[in-house]
Amino acid sequence: MPEDDSRLFEESLNRGVPEEFDPRKSASEPTKESLDEERGSEADIECLRRLSQAWQRIRHELNQVIVGQNEVLEELFVAMLSSGHALLVGVPGLAKTLMVRSLAQTLDLTFGRIQFTPDLMPADITGTEVLQEDRQTGQRLFQFRPGPVFVNVLLADEINRTPPKTQAALLEAMQERQVTAGGQRHVLPNPFFVLATQNPIEQEGTYPLPEAQLDRFLLQIRVDYPDAEEEFEILRQTNRAEPRQVSQVISASEWSEFQGLIRRIPVADYVLEYAMRLCRATRPQDASAPEQIRKYVQWGAGPRAGQALVMAAKARAAIHGQPVVGVEDLRALAPAVLRHRLLLRYTAEADSKTADDIVIELMDQIFSEKEPQSAVGGLWNVFKR
Repeated sequence: MPEDDSRLFEESLNRGVPEEFDPRKSASEPTKESLDEERGSEADIECLRRLSQAWQRIRHELNQVIVGQNEVLEELFVAMLSSGHALLVGVPGLAKTLMVRSLAQTLDLTFGRIQFTPDLMPADITGTEVLQEDRQTGQRLFQFRPGPVFVNVLLADEINRTPPKTQAALLEAMQERQVTAGGQRHVLPNPFFVLATQNPIEQEGTYPLPEAQLDRFLLQIRVDYPDAEEEFEILRQTNRAEPRQVSQVISASEWSEFQGLIRRIPVADYVLEYAMRLCRATRPQDASAPEQIRKYVQWGAGPRAGQALVMAAKARAAIHGQPVVGVEDLRALAPAVLRHRLLLRYTAEADSKTADDIVIELMDQIFSEKEPQSAVGGLWNVFKR
């Protein structure tokens, strides 16, 4: 190589490669920042191991009172670990309430339940201002009395039975982690999760959830009937003299530590691109949308769906002891993330196509293609790997 070209190549390397990834400086003494990063990585690996073991113990505890429904329990735990809310859809009698209450008990979190009815008012959820008289001074003041929403885990039973006015009050609590009463803002406990249930077969006297509120749910979890073997075990357990109880597995401090770990789990660019392509392909107006999307879908998933998919995939990888997110994590959670974010056309109902059918067909197309080459990265990512 001529001398001038060699000098230019050397200068380009010096400009393009961060110092910590420069192989010519790898023999230098480790810096304080590198040592701190190494210690942090070791701590995260240990935290990941403890989280995976804790999930196995939680599953063992839940299986003492709940027969089957392992996929539902995992998706519930993933939603909570991702600091998100979940909507459980299933017919009555499938132990949806028992699942939520038992899971809250294993996490040492306060639990509350609201039975939604058509006459439920926003103040019945958030709380209200009550006129109190000071016995010493005789002065009368309004004092806020917190409602049942002031818990860590709130079970909103049959959420579609209450009018939109009350649903809007819950929407503020879900998104902002706060409620407003009497013009004053009241912060909810941390962490705060809404796990709502909905009956899919009864529509009389119900109020469909607005799209804005549906989008606030990280996952929509389908609760199906148990198989024959599981149902036989359910019937056999009803003969026990005393019902079994679950024990606490994770403390409040550990739960906060585990949630922080989820945010630090790395995601490769090609996994992010898979998630982006999957979400964009659900929009019939997008150029990448296949023919069945244009035929069956009126409105697709927005950017929040991609964020939810990546966050949930990180939580799923963590509870399985994986330090990085894989494409299989996206595949496992995509139906739960997308099924309530697709607005289908009448042609889908005419052809007996559900949102799950459309998402599964779309995944088969997206994930069978060649691994995408991310446009983000370049020389930095080459040396970083």
